[in-house]
Amino acid sequence: MTAQPMAATGSATGAALPAARGPLSAAVLEALRQNRRGAVGDGLDLTEAGSSDPLGEDLQLALQVCYELHYQGFAGVDPDWEWDPELLRLRAAMERPFLAALRAGVSADGGPADVDGVLDELLVEPVDGSGVSDHLREHGNWWQMREYFVHRSIYHLKEADPHAWVIPRLRGTAKAALVAVEYDEFGAGRGDQVHAQLFADLLAAAGLSPDYLHYLDRVPAAGLAPVNMMSLFGLHRRLRGALVGHFAAAEITTAPSARRMDAALDRLGAAPACRYFFTEHIEADAVHEQVLRHEVLGDLLAREPELDADVVFGVRATGFLEDRLESHLLSCWRQGRTSLRDTVF
Repeated sequence: MTAQPMAATGSATGAALPAARGPLSAAVLEALRQNRRGAVGDGLDLTEAGSSDPLGEDLQLALQVCYELHYQGFAGVDPDWEWDPELLRLRAAMERPFLAALRAGVSADGGPADVDGVLDELLVEPVDGSGVSDHLREHGNWWQMREYFVHRSIYHLKEADPHAWVIPRLRGTAKAALVAVEYDEFGAGRGDQVHAQLFADLLAAAGLSPDYLHYLDRVPAAGLAPVNMMSLFGLHRRLRGALVGHFAAAEITTAPSARRMDAALDRLGAAPACRYFFTEHIEADAVHEQVLRHEVLGDLLAREPELDADVVFGVRATGFLEDRLESHLLSCWRQGRTSLRDTVF
């Protein structure tokens, strides 16, 4: 029997729901819009989740929508959907192939298999200067820089939020040190210095919308997957080692990239608020790198050495998805076309 719509008790806050990109996202979005409890995926065979491209547009958007219910939600959507059993069942059916794709991608890259080795590898700067920050510093145009900002808005406007899920899952020095890093990420008690707010200020200074998830419809799957990975790791206690690995990878690689981005913005004559987001990260993340490596990971693995492989997986999965996003951006830009699903300029 098809469930009937329930009385609307939706939230008045949050971003607007996006447009569907296939049957999985359509099933999720239709249920949320109609508030049809018990009818998520009516007419949808859950095996479609297993046959859909795990890194493709449909599944990644559907996961993004499901995960967002645990953050700020969507305008007009009942907050009780966060723990709806049928929606969680569909989400789990999508998480399995996504996680499998991450493991397959990591297995294919042939990288180090131990924590020290994988972290040391992150400290080695590529000599070919082939990354996005290198391109923007040397050759990038302002429209490419703004497209980069749009892609990263999905990540940076919730920066540090997914990592907060791991706090109650840690103990001792690992917990205390990770909270110290998060304290900095959240502005050290100052709302105007929260890193997500600094990125919102950057967007406004670049002539873009600073609103949370404003560009969700325009960011392709390659830009959604890194954020979905963070939520996947954060919402599953068994993946806590992978989440800490992701956090360490992000902090270790940010400072060098931020220097290049600041140089690119200086060359392009960008507003101070655009540059401040990156200059703030140069100093902060250089310190965070050491704290995460020695105090968070050191203590965590002393207590739970069996998480070593999960930490390595988190580091390498981060690199796998970031490489995919960089490849997408550079491929589009070299062809002189937009990297977004629809131009915003």
